[in-house]
Amino acid sequence: MKLLRLKITDPAGFRSLPCGFEHHFRTEWSLQDELAQANDFAPFVCAGPNGSGKSNLLEALAAVFFQLEVLRVRRSFLPEALQDEALDVSPVAFELDYLIRVPAEYRSPDSPPWAKVGVWKKAGESVRFLWDNQDDFDTDVYEAFKGGHADILLPQYVLGYSSGENEILSLPFFKMRFVQFDEYWNALTRQLSYPGHPETRLAYLDSGFSQAILLCNLLFQGESTLQPFREDVGIEALREFRIILRRRIPIDAIQLEAFDLADEDQKRERRNRIQAEARTRGLSESDISQSVDDWVRREIIKDNPALSETDEPGNTRYRLNLLQLLEADEKSSLVVSALKRCATLSYNDDASDALVLDYWVNEATRQAFRENFDGSALALFQAFQVLLTLNLYAVSDVLKADLYTSTSHYVSETVPTLASDQRIMRFKFVHFTKQGVAEPMMLKELSDGEHQLLHSLGLCLLFRETNSLFLLDEPETHFNPDWRANFISRLRQCLPGQGEFAQEMLITTHTPFLISDSKPDKVLVFAKDKASGKVSISHPPYNTLGASINKITMNTFGKRETVGGHAKALLDALRARFEQGTEDKEALITEIHQQLGDSVEKVLLIKAILDSAQSDNGEEQD
Repeated sequence: MKLLRLKITDPAGFRSLPCGFEHHFRTEWSLQDELAQANDFAPFVCAGPNGSGKSNLLEALAAVFFQLEVLRVRRSFLPEALQDEALDVSPVAFELDYLIRVPAEYRSPDSPPWAKVGVWKKAGESVRFLWDNQDDFDTDVYEAFKGGHADILLPQYVLGYSSGENEILSLPFFKMRFVQFDEYWNALTRQLSYPGHPETRLAYLDSGFSQAILLCNLLFQGESTLQPFREDVGIEALREFRIILRRRIPIDAIQLEAFDLADEDQKRERRNRIQAEARTRGLSESDISQSVDDWVRREIIKDNPALSETDEPGNTRYRLNLLQLLEADEKSSLVVSALKRCATLSYNDDASDALVLDYWVNEATRQAFRENFDGSALALFQAFQVLLTLNLYAVSDVLKADLYTSTSHYVSETVPTLASDQRIMRFKFVHFTKQGVAEPMMLKELSDGEHQLLHSLGLCLLFRETNSLFLLDEPETHFNPDWRANFISRLRQCLPGQGEFAQEMLITTHTPFLISDSKPDKVLVFAKDKASGKVSISHPPYNTLGASINKITMNTFGKRETVGGHAKALLDALRARFEQGTEDKEALITEIHQQLGDSVEKVLLIKAILDSAQSDNGEEQD
């Protein structure tokens, strides 16, 4: 996709973006230039001081597509607050224009490959779509999605990633993660079919998905595709890993009742039938009253194969098999069955009621994964997404209801983190070989920067053959200078922008290296007025592509010095001594050389001292 314009018309604004904020991502001229060079992928680089509003732009886009996605997957099991077409979710009013590449199966040979889409919402009204290329396509969101136009009008995926603590960016993605969980829970409750991949298009790929991202890429991608992994991190080959899948969790009697699909009349009829059967057995009325609830629960269990009862005393003698819709016989295409077929060894751990899958990775293993997951790294990753999302089972209905309408900055702190043996899915013993290291390493042994590089590039590789929007918040914070300098080049390797696929990406950053590898029209410089708090966006007034780091640091980030604060203080003190005029100039220059390394500031100070000495000598000769 290609973003064209975003305008916030919510009277309350959105974060630091006030009502009336508007940004045009592309001019008509730059758009035509991009369309003519379809293979030249380049992200938008959002730069500026901390707190200047860079992340707010990404957050606004995530919030808009969250609203669209909620309306697209609207289901009866969602809270009432998310059922209304006129969602009261910030921003309550907006305008968004973009181009989206129309999939080949939806267009005729002579139709344009791009659709120009306008999405707008007024406060208290539903979202409307305008498809400029199509006559008379001006409709509300319900009609658009009912007509099957979601695959044309929306990006395939909206992907979020933040290396820091940006909770607001993650908030709409977390909400959609719970929608995904509830989708599966509803299917499990009603014993409906489940596709084995997420229904939602929003995915927040935080550190919890790092192992899944790396495994999918190492199992599926070819040597040339993995070249960035080889060159930068030195990863050579995946050796082994384990997947542990816990099947059953305890549930109490109240939770069990949620699986009762009978309506009120049916419940009344069932209770009367059970009471009548009890009387024919000669039970007393007091015994009937005590045991009828247990009999009802046994019927609920009998009607749902995911449920079971144990002989354990207490209130948690009921069990729910959370994997029941994902596992069948050995020939099944269901996710767990497919993973089991790919395993080198699998066994059931009766003590923990878990399925343990061990993989010794060789070409046969890779071929098994290709055969069982459509030859696609993304298909395997989406299977992992479904299984990892089941770890949300411990979140209470109350917390979930609060989360769906939350504007909290602390979402991740409210979602409980399970102990490893309580999780439905977890990875263990991920070992791979690395250049210069004699023994296979574990993934957890890598540095923060190595994790971050594998994660950010890996998610791009997984979604490279999709028409998606990437929202990356400071993805290079732990990189060394060399990796920062090469990051845009690496992204171009991962997202070549070929054929039917067209990705859009926004990156926030504080490093000048990303700007030096970008044209000025792809660099968005953010500034916030200290008095009004108003955010403005501009393009650099100079050619950023190939500009020096010093020039970018001074002109875009507003830092005039090229040295650190402590070194600058030492330079200032030395300059003050020179300006007092009482120091021996040669001795002072010697001291400067001894204390400080090479820098522009040091050269300028020494030049000033030398010029002064030359001037003094000239005066003496006169």
